[in-house]
Amino acid sequence: MISPPFLRPGDTVGVVAPASWFPYDEVAEGLRILREEWQLNVIEGDSLRAVDGPFAGSDDLRRNDLQRLFDDPAVKAVFAARGGYGCYRIVDQLDLTQLKQQPKWLIGFSDVTVLLSQFYKHGVESLHGLMPRQYGHPNRTESLESVRRWLFGESPDYYVVSPHRQNRYGRATGPLVGGNLTMLVNSLSTPTDLDLSGAVLFIEDIDETLFSIDRMMTQLRRAGRLAELAGLVVGQFTDIRGSSSLPFGKDALEIIAEAIAGYTYPVLFDFPAGHVDYNLALPIGRTVRLEIDDVAGRIIF
Repeated sequence: MISPPFLRPGDTVGVVAPASWFPYDEVAEGLRILREEWQLNVIEGDSLRAVDGPFAGSDDLRRNDLQRLFDDPAVKAVFAARGGYGCYRIVDQLDLTQLKQQPKWLIGFSDVTVLLSQFYKHGVESLHGLMPRQYGHPNRTESLESVRRWLFGESPDYYVVSPHRQNRYGRATGPLVGGNLTMLVNSLSTPTDLDLSGAVLFIEDIDETLFSIDRMMTQLRRAGRLAELAGLVVGQFTDIRGSSSLPFGKDALEIIAEAIAGYTYPVLFDFPAGHVDYNLALPIGRTVRLEIDDVAGRIIF
C-alpha cells in the first residue's frame, strides 16, 4: 500500500460533497479551521452549494468535483464534507489510475466507505475519520485532532481501549479495511467488493434495525467474507432500532458476536469510531497489529 505524503501548512486540499446535500453555512466552520488553523489552501467543490433532490448536485456534478481534485497534482488531500447517500452511485465512473503516481489523502466515513474501498483496491491508503461539516462541534475536538495528527505526520503509535466482555483475545496482523457495514454489504459482487482474506476488518453503522444487522452479518458469513479474516474491530452501532411487535432478544454487538462465533481470530468490540462524537481516525489500508487481552485492546500502527 502507498501512504500519501503528509500535509504541511500551505498545501492545497479540496472539500467536496460527494453524497447528500446540506446548507452551505453548516460547513463554514470546517472550512475556517482548514484555512486558518491548519493553514491550508482550500479549493471548494461546486457540490458544496448544489442541490439535486437528496444529493449535493447531480451524479455528474459530484463525480466531476471528485475527479477534478483527484487529477490535480497540486491537491494533496480531498475531504468529503459529509456522507449521507450518493457515493455509491458515482464510484464506478471515477478514474483513479493516477493515484499511484500522485497519491493523496481521501478523508471521510459512512457513505464515503465505498470511496475508501476504491482507494484500497488501487493500493493507496485513506483515512476513515471526521468530516468538515462536523469540525465545529465542541464535543468532537478530540476526533478532529485525531484527523489532523494522521494527516500532518503526527499519528499515534497505537490506540488502546478498555476491555469489553465480548472481546476475543489474541494477536493478529493485516491490512486494516472496512467502514460502514451497510456499504460493505452493498458492495458484495460489485467492483468495490473487497478481498478480506488476511485483513483486519473494521465495521460500524447507524440507523439500522436489529434484523438488518443480523441479515448483513449473515450475508457476510454466507458469502465467505468472515471466514478468513485476520481479526475484527467492531466500532459503534448507533441508533439501532428494535421491533416492539417482534423483539430480537439481542443487541447489535451480541448479534455480531453470534455471527463470528465459529471463527477463532481476535475480535475487539466497542472501538470508538463511527457515528459518534468520539470518532478516532483510522488509516484504511495500513498494516496494523491487533492485540487483545484481559487488560486492554490495542490497534498498533
